[in-house]
Amino acid sequence: MTEPRVRDLVEADLPWMAQVERVIFADAAWSEGLIREDWRYGTCRYRLIEADGAPAGYAVYGYDGDVFHLMNLAIVPGQRGRGLAKALMTEFVAEAVRHKAPDAWLEVAVNNEEALGLYGRLGFETVRTRRKYYQPGGIDALVMRKDLNPYTPDLPYAEEP
Repeated sequence: MTEPRVRDLVEADLPWMAQVERVIFADAAWSEGLIREDWRYGTCRYRLIEADGAPAGYAVYGYDGDVFHLMNLAIVPGQRGRGLAKALMTEFVAEAVRHKAPDAWLEVAVNNEEALGLYGRLGFETVRTRRKYYQPGGIDALVMRKDLNPYTPDLPYAEEP
């Protein structure tokens, strides 16, 4: 077993990503056309994790307006439980820090207990619920946020003890 490796997806990886989307997300999967167009546009970072030399998962993240946002994360079913999602999430948070983002955001289905556990362990907190966010199933999503740059006011007027 080799150490997992994270790299940028290249155009040749896009059909594989679309196939994984269909397997994991079924009717809610991103189409290959959408993936290809978004990848070409270049505003998001497409990261792939390899395990034992083969693609095992991916994450898509970047700025969505003024918010550093995880758009998508998936691990091939046979590769789960090996820490691959945690590795991709660590990369996502590190990238947000490199960009000096004050926080990192994501949505997760309310019934995705594994992801909810991971995100909670990584310091993400629930902000609100988006009703019927995931279609076509009408599944609610939790909007989660990790504070990367907590505000600490500089109080020059504060009295010395």
